Amino acid sequence: MKIAFIGTGIMGKPMAENLQKAGHTLVLSDHYSKPPQDLVDAGALVCRTPSEAAKIADVVVLMVPNTPQVEAVLFGENGIEQGIQASGDATSKLVIDMSSISPIATKEFAARIKESGAQYLDAPVSGGEVGAINGTLSIMVGGEQAAFDKAAPLFDIMGQNITLVGDNGAGQTCKVANQIIVALNIEAVSEALVFASKAGADPARVREALLGGFASSKILEVHGDRMVKGTFNPGFKIALHQKDLRLALSGAEALGVSLPNTETAQVLFDECVALGGENWDHSALIKAIEKRAGHSIRG
Repeated sequence: MKIAFIGTGIMGKPMAENLQKAGHTLVLSDHYSKPPQDLVDAGALVCRTPSEAAKIADVVVLMVPNTPQVEAVLFGENGIEQGIQASGDATSKLVIDMSSISPIATKEFAARIKESGAQYLDAPVSGGEVGAINGTLSIMVGGEQAAFDKAAPLFDIMGQNITLVGDNGAGQTCKVANQIIVALNIEAVSEALVFASKAGADPARVREALLGGFASSKILEVHGDRMVKGTFNPGFKIALHQKDLRLALSGAEALGVSLPNTETAQVLFDECVALGGENWDHSALIKAIEKRAGHSIRG
């Protein structure tokens, strides 16, 4: 297939690269920033706008940071909707938004793209940069079965745990739930390691011991190691996790649901931002716990 891939950042670039390595032709846009040169050298086509890319592509994949950016790429000047309408064969097009954005907005975007004649899936992912590189992402999909079946071979290249959750918006709802769980797990690991370290135990050995018990988790394995080593270069930025928790909290307010620990996690992320950590990896939430304790687990 020809795949227009919009958003080749920390997550998007390795996802696009895996599609390219599997034999698909990438179509990139340089409307926002220059496309990665290694993808171009490997055969990616470059267009000036998302509209041009969508016009010639079979599938359009979006992997951008937030709801307004998705809306701008889809419906702004020289956006994807224009390219679909100008293609003369809208019914053959499939748009897949793999960003993490508002479920409510997603339903509106899907309806508008479908009015153009194309199919639409929301398919946010979990697994971080490592999962994107290794093609082992969890992919949570909202949309119709026929569109899911068309996208399935592409999802199989990018991920492993792939689930059609429900109609458009259900994938994004699932991703918000995922981000609640991830944030609270990061908070729990942070508290545990700070507690253990201040009590005089070696946090690295505590982590190793806990990995063999009921407290074991992917967060303890991956992010616990980051916390111990102090390696907070972003796989997933605090600013992006804050965005996801804002979606959770606004959605909870609309539903009349209390999310007390999600609120706490957001406060701790806010404290990290106040320390200058907006672009730290979200595992750096431990720095807020450390500041409150007046103690660093790294000495």
